[in-house]
Amino acid sequence: MSFFSNILSKLGLGKSEAPAAKPAAQPVAAPAAAPIAAAAPAPAAISAVDVVAKLEALAAASAQKLNWKTSIVDLLKLLGLDSSLTARKELAKDVGLAGDFGGTAEQNIALHKAVLQKLAENGGNIPKELL
Repeated sequence: MSFFSNILSKLGLGKSEAPAAKPAAQPVAAPAAAPIAAAAPAPAAISAVDVVAKLEALAAASAQKLNWKTSIVDLLKLLGLDSSLTARKELAKDVGLAGDFGGTAEQNIALHKAVLQKLAENGGNIPKELL
């Protein structure tokens, strides 16, 4: 499991590991005079997860004052994930940041933005001002 998939899991995003089993359909007897029409199943709507609301709820419950809106370290801490340089290096690879991640301020800002963008791509509702 990638580091980024841990973030998705914490926020309730992404695909589940094992699909839920569907109950077998019971045959229904149609009236003899009625024609049988095959109805296509309605497409499932993709619901966006309100990531900001989830993170704000976590922040309100946290004893620490964490600036998750701008800090990748604080965002990871808020989610209860490892925020070490090693973890952020792995996360940088997961979200496709090129180059050697050294944890500079500029790299951390870029990583934070990349994580929020990837969350949006995976069904997270992220406001434009945070992207």
